[in-house]
Amino acid sequence: MSGRARLTLCSAAATLMASCALLPLVDPATWFVQAAFLLAIQSGVGAAARRAPLARPLTVAVQALVTLVLLTLIFAREQALLGLIPGPEAFQHFADLFQAGADDVGRYAIPAPLSDGIRLMTVGGVLVIGLAVDTLAVTFRNAAPAGLPLLALYSVAAGLSEGSYDWMWFLVAAAGYLMLLLAEGRERLSQWGRVFAGAPRTPGGQPGPVAPVRTGRRIGMAALGVALVIPLLPLPAIQGGLLAGAGAGVGPGNGGGGTISAINPLVSLRDSLNVDEDRTVLTLSTNATDLSDMYLRIVSLDDFDGTTWKPSKRHIVAVPDEFPAPTGLSPDVKRTEITTRVSAAGGYAQNWLPMPYPPSSVKIKGNWRYEPVGMTLVGDHGQDTSGRTYEVKSLDVQPTAEQLAAAPKAPRSIRNDYTEVPKSLPKVVSRQAREITEGATSDYDKAVALQDYFAVAGGFEYDTDVEVGTGPDAIARFLKDKQGFCVHFSFAMAAMARTLGIPARVAVGFAPGSPQADGSVAVSLKDAHAWPELYFEGVGWTRFEPTPTRGTTPSYTVPDSPGATTPDQPQSSESADAAPSAAPSASTSCSAQVKKLEGCGAALPLDQSEKGDQGPPWYAIAGWVLLGGAALALPLLPMLWRLRRRSARLASAQHSAAGAAPVRRPGGGTDGPEAEGVGPAILLDAPSQEAAEAAVAHVLAVWRELIDTAWDYGIEPDEALTPRRAAARIVRMGELDETAGRSVHRVAGAVEQALFAPRPRAEAGLSEDVHQVRGALRARVGWSTRVRAVVAPRSAIRAVWELSDRWTAVKASWAARAAHLVTLVRRPSGQQSG
Repeated sequence: MSGRARLTLCSAAATLMASCALLPLVDPATWFVQAAFLLAIQSGVGAAARRAPLARPLTVAVQALVTLVLLTLIFAREQALLGLIPGPEAFQHFADLFQAGADDVGRYAIPAPLSDGIRLMTVGGVLVIGLAVDTLAVTFRNAAPAGLPLLALYSVAAGLSEGSYDWMWFLVAAAGYLMLLLAEGRERLSQWGRVFAGAPRTPGGQPGPVAPVRTGRRIGMAALGVALVIPLLPLPAIQGGLLAGAGAGVGPGNGGGGTISAINPLVSLRDSLNVDEDRTVLTLSTNATDLSDMYLRIVSLDDFDGTTWKPSKRHIVAVPDEFPAPTGLSPDVKRTEITTRVSAAGGYAQNWLPMPYPPSSVKIKGNWRYEPVGMTLVGDHGQDTSGRTYEVKSLDVQPTAEQLAAAPKAPRSIRNDYTEVPKSLPKVVSRQAREITEGATSDYDKAVALQDYFAVAGGFEYDTDVEVGTGPDAIARFLKDKQGFCVHFSFAMAAMARTLGIPARVAVGFAPGSPQADGSVAVSLKDAHAWPELYFEGVGWTRFEPTPTRGTTPSYTVPDSPGATTPDQPQSSESADAAPSAAPSASTSCSAQVKKLEGCGAALPLDQSEKGDQGPPWYAIAGWVLLGGAALALPLLPMLWRLRRRSARLASAQHSAAGAAPVRRPGGGTDGPEAEGVGPAILLDAPSQEAAEAAVAHVLAVWRELIDTAWDYGIEPDEALTPRRAAARIVRMGELDETAGRSVHRVAGAVEQALFAPRPRAEAGLSEDVHQVRGALRARVGWSTRVRAVVAPRSAIRAVWELSDRWTAVKASWAARAAHLVTLVRRPSGQQSG
């Protein structure tokens, strides 16, 4: 296998090894096999194009075109011309799939199901990274920068991963990169000549690798070791807060199952309430006689890490026609089935469906999935509530205080999941919970005591100007300062209940809205709310209201209330134009000032009607970014072309000299005649015709580089002069010293020897001569000339000349072909018909 083929194989392998970090993110992993197959085709096309050979930019273009055709064949066959050629419809389909994939990434838990959008992002992403690595490492033969796209691929995967094996995927990706570097190094060394091994380490043993190879391996292993050990050190970390986001997205699964997790819904309130005007987001019509309990529940937060509450990962299924009975609800508890028709505003786009709890059935159109534990519906593949109207049948559960007080102990499975508190929770939380509930004989009495402590007896104030707590001591700080809003109250009561052994979680949704004259109920952004739910066997999850002046106090917690009495009707939300009050508002919804603390209505997204223009789509942004990058790179093209041309010219001279090293006889003699001005050095064997032509080409390349270097520093070339006279002119005009002058004349002598000697050969050390002359020229000019020689070199005009020559050659070739076709279709003049 040739060095270039080995480098191509290592490039593809390094990309696949880095993409292994994506394996834990998506299930099933069939996308990896598909990506590997397409990457092999892409690499094979690149190898064939380089072998042709094609120009480097053209090689990259061919690979990109083949990659686009392959992606079109797999993902957009129906929208493409002949199933292969992508058109506007195919590109639009790609954009839709990419957008769907981005939405899925934001909603699905790890591992996410392999939707078409995610499959396009993974397979297409691997191919794009593979093309970048192949271009840098193989086409342009510079493997070191190829680590950047590999690092980008690994970083994306590591940022999304929630596993504990990120170090292993880093090790795999780093090993692939080191393998690529070693392959490039061996390929470069092979072009210099035969690589000699070191002396055997043991008598009769195999020769060991040369010192640079051993050193490179040691450095690579040391770097990997440091990279793996550093993250394990006890370095400082940034702590989250009471309202810190947690999780990796909100959203759906597929019809056959899957899992979901959500970004802490409390975080998105900053957008929902960051408006000056209150807006109605939901309109209800219901046959319920008591509107005070018409809470609309969106999602429950049951994962408590000591700092914040967030939704757990849950399995989801298709929406059943009839929901199962709520967990823990016995037939002895009074209940009434109510029907509620909900209409969402066109600007209210919520992935979770607001519903009365507990629901028994839902009629709604669209792609929705059911999460059985929380009894919630979540949108699938971008589905949301915007403009939707749906009907919910739910149960109005009416337990009595006696039933709650007599509730038996919760099952072990419920207690294990919903009474867990982290060790980081301050001891003052459990200690104060025991003090508050001292004398209570049942879990119900303890729950009521906690609710009354926060809402009435504890001296707490509903204050939206309080600073948001951060870190594990946030709840303790809230208990000390006694100021906060609905999130603080619900979080603190749920945490205290868990320390007492009462299963607890936090619900997020809407408090009862404002009754309207037509009998409907208007729910606005300011009705957003959070409240604790405690579990009682025989009743199930039961709402409590610890937040003062917000929501309604459950009737079964009111003293001397044996059952479901008729509580007060909920008060109206604040009007949009109401003047803000410094005192806590008495309405059932959160105050407008809550927007400063990201409180109560945490599950709400930004009101779409308020946002207005969503901004340009992602592909437009990407296009402008590429256009801006091209505008920045355009002025640098002369410098980049010149650097590349210099590297190619001098590298060819080094390789030629290394492959044709002189051999001296003992005593200082040499084999063969000596060339004038070159020195007593000849090849061991007479070069073949091909080697002689290569030697001439290499020497002329170095001479051209010397001429262009002098041109960059202000000495224009004179093509009419002989090499010897041109060298003298450069020495004279450049005011070069004796050492640099000898270097110029040595290169000129090598040119004359290559052009006129009967047996031309490559001469060693010419590249060093050019570097020495370049340094001497640079030293004698001012800074402006130095900058221009690098950024805008005069010799870069040769790129334009070369393009012009190629265009002329192309036109001549096409003209010749056209003339040939004419001769084929034209009959000979002497031929007669008939």
